[in-house]
Amino acid sequence: MILSDDDILARLETGDLVVEPIDDLDMQVQPASLDLRLGEEFLEFQRTNISCIHPNRESEVSDYVTETHVPEGEEFILHPGDFVLGTTKERVEIPADLLATVEGRSSLGRLAVVIHATAGIVDPGYKGQITLELSNLGTAPVALTPGMRVSQLVFTELTRPSSRPYGAERGSKYQNQKGPQASRIGADPEFAGTPSEETAVDGVDGTDTDE
Repeated sequence: MILSDDDILARLETGDLVVEPIDDLDMQVQPASLDLRLGEEFLEFQRTNISCIHPNRESEVSDYVTETHVPEGEEFILHPGDFVLGTTKERVEIPADLLATVEGRSSLGRLAVVIHATAGIVDPGYKGQITLELSNLGTAPVALTPGMRVSQLVFTELTRPSSRPYGAERGSKYQNQKGPQASRIGADPEFAGTPSEETAVDGVDGTDTDE
């Protein structure tokens, strides 16, 4: 069951669903969703100085990502073909019996701006700001202003609360994140035992050249 505006307001009132700060409930609460605003921090991907991205080498992040801070009232220009990580201004706490889905606002979609590539799910138990995967699929640059409503959350009630919600007990990588966070896929179990940043030789692979 998808929560209506009355359901969302009731959950916010009881405090088991947390979205803060909300400056204007009437503006941000929609018929069956809750609008979230754009934060001030961005991670921009650089194409120079790297041959490729190795998902299991977290230390490479600083080689291909730079952080930009844009205060409210100023603009971040998203150029055609650009991909950047942004963040919501709001911090959320999702209870164990809800699943939240991040969606783009249709007004931005009509400007060819999408707000997530694949990460549309906010799991039960998640706490923190939400990283947005911003892309411009159009042919003209678009000015994004921190503080503008840029995305919306849709809440679905589970048939029963999750018994293993997102969080420290699951080793969840992004719990309590603040600001946009680069990929931490290298911490995934499937990379255990694979060549890592510590064993890499000359940035090519983790093969030991000495037998």
